[in-house]
Amino acid sequence: MMFTCTTPSCADPAHGHGFAAARKGHAAAARARKRPASTRLVRDKKGRTLRVDIHCHYLNRDAAAKLAHLNPAQYEPSVKYASALTREVNVKQMQDRAAMLSTIEVRLKDMDRMGIDIQAVSPAPQQTYYWTEPGLGAEVSRMVNERLAEIVAKWPERFVALGTVPLQNVELAVIELERCVKQLGLRGVEINPNVAGKELTDPSLNLDRFFAKARELDIVIFMHPIGFTQGDRLMDHYLNNVIGNPLDTTVGTSHLIFGGVIERHPGLKIVLPHAGGFLGHYWARMDHAWRARPDCRTVIEKPPTSYLKKFFFDTITFDPEMLRNLIDKFGAAQVLLGTDYPFDMGEEDPVGLINSVPRLPSAEKERIMGGNAARLLKIGR
Repeated sequence: MMFTCTTPSCADPAHGHGFAAARKGHAAAARARKRPASTRLVRDKKGRTLRVDIHCHYLNRDAAAKLAHLNPAQYEPSVKYASALTREVNVKQMQDRAAMLSTIEVRLKDMDRMGIDIQAVSPAPQQTYYWTEPGLGAEVSRMVNERLAEIVAKWPERFVALGTVPLQNVELAVIELERCVKQLGLRGVEINPNVAGKELTDPSLNLDRFFAKARELDIVIFMHPIGFTQGDRLMDHYLNNVIGNPLDTTVGTSHLIFGGVIERHPGLKIVLPHAGGFLGHYWARMDHAWRARPDCRTVIEKPPTSYLKKFFFDTITFDPEMLRNLIDKFGAAQVLLGTDYPFDMGEEDPVGLINSVPRLPSAEKERIMGGNAARLLKIGR
């Protein structure tokens, strides 16, 4: 492995080093953006393409503690629409994987074990906090983003970061997006497929301003669900994750397509987790609807898949043939290695999965394992 961790133990600000440590972290982040060492190589010393994980999460415990008195779980579909057994299993998972979620030294060892050189780390999906009052949401977004910048500054060879913005208020979201990119050096943001139950195309949100700014800044948008918002029928058997997560991605993406967001903002770089939800494999139905029905042609001028092909997809299919089908439809250039680290619904052997895809040339494997992500995230520039 080209990269190693040389940071002394217990230097992680997540361990409670307070405001002074935060100031040091911000200063370190600024230095990291200026020094050549923060520019990552696309290949290692042996010429191997670096393996980049586009789908992995970090839990900011300070942000979680700040909002704990508001009982965030009541606003989260993944908790609201879950059986007692599912909640019990999830609580145990969060306890068992606490260090993986928030301690970088543990994460680095897991990355090495999984063959991952660089993580494009994003917040735990529930840490978008769209249900909060906008001012509070902006404040917590800043906390989350500043911690991510500190991580990148301390381990610049191993991490880039995707932050979060308060989409419940587009003006504050645009301000924080600019700060994320221009001041903190983040490579993009994670969003949910809906804003506290409102579609991303809801006129009251006016999120065209956000998408326009994202296009202007040329950053990555990683659209990750937190369960389906109307999951009454999905409470048992963890179905609000098994079905609900890809379903919410499918609904959110469909609104972006049929609502004209992709048409109005060509060049948006949106990454869909879990291999694009159900659209990645049942795309033909939307094209048929567009041809058959005038109510599916009220905004867009081209078949829906002509816009779907502009999205990017992670590799979390759990099956080589399914991944092969995704590549056949959308092309190797649109597919990126993902793990969903550190959750139990993640892919434990992402490199092995890609290597087991039938009839996949070595050059395409390299693009999927890291080349595509390096291009999107501007790693090595």
